Amino acid sequence: CFSKMNKPREANNGCILDGKLYPFGVTPRTENCFTCSCSQHGIDCCSLFHTPIGYDKENCRVIFNKESCNYNVVQKSDPSKECFVSSHV
Repeated sequence: CFSKMNKPREANNGCILDGKLYPFGVTPRTENCFTCSCSQHGIDCCSLFHTPIGYDKENCRVIFNKESCNYNVVQKSDPSKECFVSSHV
């Protein structure tokens, strides 16, 4: 999670994050896979995804799927085959 404070007089219509204006209130999903809450003071966001850490790093690689807001862990030699993941953070 992270927070970004609004600059003085910046928050007339909402909060700006990554060059995009988000209205006051809760945004369930940004285009970068975060859920955010915007107020006059700033914006608070948390990721909608968990990062895989327990997998075979020698034979597998991690690919971020922006449509599902999830990481896929696939075999380096055959990306059509998924790898077992034992833990996420």
